[in-house]
Amino acid sequence: MDTANTPMRSRLSTATISPRNPVIVGLGAVVIAAVVGLALAAAAGANPATVIQALIDGTLGSPFAVGTSMNSAAVLMLVAIGFTIAYRAGLVNVGGEGQICLGGIAATAVGVSLPADVQPVLAIPLTLAAAVLGGALWAAIAAWLKVRRGASEIITTLLLNFVGLAMVVLMVHEEGLLRQPMTSSETLPQSESLTDSTHLPLLGLAKNPATIAIVLAVVLAAIVGIMLRHSAVGIRLRAVGLSPSAAARLGVPIDRTAFLGLTAAGGCAGLAGGLLVTTAPFVLAEGFSSGFGFSGLVVGLLARGSMIAVAGVSLLFGFLVSGGINLQLEAGVPSSTITVVQSVLIILIAATAWWASTGPATKPTAAADTRAGDSNTTEEVPA
Repeated sequence: MDTANTPMRSRLSTATISPRNPVIVGLGAVVIAAVVGLALAAAAGANPATVIQALIDGTLGSPFAVGTSMNSAAVLMLVAIGFTIAYRAGLVNVGGEGQICLGGIAATAVGVSLPADVQPVLAIPLTLAAAVLGGALWAAIAAWLKVRRGASEIITTLLLNFVGLAMVVLMVHEEGLLRQPMTSSETLPQSESLTDSTHLPLLGLAKNPATIAIVLAVVLAAIVGIMLRHSAVGIRLRAVGLSPSAAARLGVPIDRTAFLGLTAAGGCAGLAGGLLVTTAPFVLAEGFSSGFGFSGLVVGLLARGSMIAVAGVSLLFGFLVSGGINLQLEAGVPSSTITVVQSVLIILIAATAWWASTGPATKPTAAADTRAGDSNTTEEVPA
């Protein structure tokens, strides 16, 4: 029996089952948040079994529910990808909501102007490119103020959210802008329907409204993940985020890198806005962004720079949104309960992440493992 590696194996086993393991604390946070949600549902007079069944039906109970959740997850994923890019450069982009709005406005302006005979292979890229450009230009305002005037990007991007939301209201209320020519008193002001050739294709799943948006989001997440880890651009962003002064001494253009990082974040959120208006009902309407910008910010915070985590958390939140709608329809529980559960989950994961990071440090212990023939060999073991 080989006893030489026994201490190492025991240490690995102990580390795996440690209560401070990120997987364990994350699962614990999910369980506690679920218990809080069930307690709120019970307080509203609903049977816990009925609540669970309604939540399952709303998320996985039908192809329509699954497809709707996937479309929501794609939007959240794009906002979170942009947040991660900016955060890698030491910037916090909280302007996803406004950038979604500008992306949706730009995509709608192109989508209602294209001739009907333009092929989808050209119309869809043009519409989505306009969305990216709209979101990027909106973020560039905050980026310029940051690098030229030293204004906090947190404040400027946050305030630009309200301007972006107001611009959507302006666009769909003024006839000379994007408002459709005739709107009945029973219909909220909205734009004309986008040209058919700009509508995103469905994935082709039976009775499933999922579009290629989820494919675009996953592909972009993979590309950005590789770029951040294995490219010169990713190294520059990380260098600026870790220490701008040290990066400057190494010749990294600090201002340009920060500007591009925040602008790229806006482009990703703008693309999310473009996906929203090129998906049913194919119009720009007041409130179309539905808080996706703020939810995507939360996804980015929870993912902590991992593109795999961005995809996973986006799917979780996307399914929770769909489940919350069905929760109100079938169980009579307010859909805002899901918002409370998401908030509890955010607080718990943030708290447990801090708790897990404050575990006992690894310290050298003399003669922890003396090997045959060398009594002076020592290893580092957890205290």
